[in-house]
Amino acid sequence: MNELLQAAISSVNIIPTALLVFVLLYWVAVIFGFLDLDFFDVEVETGVDADGVSSVSWLNSVLAFFNLGKVPFMVFLTFLALPFWVISILANYYLNSNYELLGLLYLLPSFLAALFVSRFLTMPFIRLFAAMEKEHEPAASIIGQLCTVTLPANPTELGQAAIKTSGAPLLLNVKTTEGAAVQKGETALVVEYNAENKFYLIQPYQTI
Repeated sequence: MNELLQAAISSVNIIPTALLVFVLLYWVAVIFGFLDLDFFDVEVETGVDADGVSSVSWLNSVLAFFNLGKVPFMVFLTFLALPFWVISILANYYLNSNYELLGLLYLLPSFLAALFVSRFLTMPFIRLFAAMEKEHEPAASIIGQLCTVTLPANPTELGQAAIKTSGAPLLLNVKTTEGAAVQKGETALVVEYNAENKFYLIQPYQTI
């Protein structure tokens, strides 16, 4: 165990180790409600050319190939960080005799290999998140309802709010109208849905 710890914090493995620690801290924050699953998100946009044929830029094509946009960014990053860390540790253990420069050179092929591993690891989750997204498509009945803020929001920063239902509360990604801000625990009114960026626009609501 000590040998593994020393290898993990060595200069040749510190980058994949730092990435893995970042991912672990993120999930701890999600579990305790400090962050939302979509706090870091990547939008893969599809464009339409002059002939009406669907097309994407080369970068979006690459992102889509690795399932970014099909699963949440942090889910993808989790399945990237772990194999990246494992491959880097093993490569330096078996193929490197304490040469720092060689270890740093291994980072690129280790990262590329981890990218392809992450693509296959995330494939089973594509349908799951597609079904979840469809299940939570905006209903007209949500507009005009009152919600309780669970994560602070303002016109530029995404927050979260909950609407009471007969079952589990319905969680919404939200931003506020211009000039307004809401804090955790406050009540707000849902006024609009931004279909392009997939969040609801809310404004503070004060009961008399």
